Amino acid sequence: MTKNYFQLTFAQRYQIEALKTAGLKQNEIAKTIGVSESTISRELKRNVPKRGTGAKLYVAHKAQAKTDNRHKIKPKRTLFTAELKATVYTKMTVDKWSPELISAQWKKENKQAVSYETIYKFVWKSKFGNKKKDEKFKPLYKYLKHGKRRRKRGNYKDSRGMIPNRVSIEKRSSLVERRKRLGDIEVDLIIGKNHKSGLLVTLDRASMITTIDKISSKKPKHIKRLILKRMKNNKHLKTMTFDNDQAFSLHQEIADELNVKTFFTRPYTSQDKGSIENRNGVIRRFYPKKTDFNNVTASDIKKVEKMINNRPVRKFNYKTPIEVYLLKAKVALIA
Repeated sequence: MTKNYFQLTFAQRYQIEALKTAGLKQNEIAKTIGVSESTISRELKRNVPKRGTGAKLYVAHKAQAKTDNRHKIKPKRTLFTAELKATVYTKMTVDKWSPELISAQWKKENKQAVSYETIYKFVWKSKFGNKKKDEKFKPLYKYLKHGKRRRKRGNYKDSRGMIPNRVSIEKRSSLVERRKRLGDIEVDLIIGKNHKSGLLVTLDRASMITTIDKISSKKPKHIKRLILKRMKNNKHLKTMTFDNDQAFSLHQEIADELNVKTFFTRPYTSQDKGSIENRNGVIRRFYPKKTDFNNVTASDIKKVEKMINNRPVRKFNYKTPIEVYLLKAKVALIA
């Protein structure tokens, strides 16, 4: 019994050429050299030119050259090797990268690797599987971003009337929405366990550059001091946008000292600061809800800040915030 299909050898191609020249039919050629008729049919369809010099003639060495070239350019299936799995483990557990970011970075570096769909399948297969070699990867599913967006962190008490000189985001220049220029900053708080510790987060809308500082209190004077310390050397600073937390009630003093315009989001409208909400979600991968930031060192926070600013961003075609900032700063300098 002949096989349905397998790769022809160079010698078999010379046999096909000789037998076809002698006038044998496809089924006769197949029987003579011991392959299926469909194999001969495919070979002739692929390697007999339809026009030009040598049209409708089968030439063994030309057929071999065409076959070799097809195999050379054909996409190769990449195996999900132990090395790639180790990289996924580190990127997801330490750097808190998503499968999509991992795969995109591999493409950016021109590495032969697997797609993010393959990584997702591997993560879930590891969770439910029982292979000893993949036991280490069972907890990876916990590092996938999922679930509904959490409600705004911090004090939910409505204190909007207590913030003097509050200007609504609706009066902010449309230039801020375009994200073309550096210096339009969003500010937010992430509150930790029992509302007794937290982080002050700022984000540049154009570059997504993020700063993170540990707070010891939500008192307006303390928050003002941290903001001034972070922003005093920002030569691009133009606007700052806060939510309606009482912690930002000294915004006017901040505006006067930094020569910047300040704005506030609409009540209970988190999408007014969607960019920083997204960054807060990334930060929460490192510091889950109910984290006691009193037990987190400033050095650890700086490491997380550096990792986030060197994390590829899809909206920037997987450039990092640092890369985008440097490009925009260079343009601003030339302008």
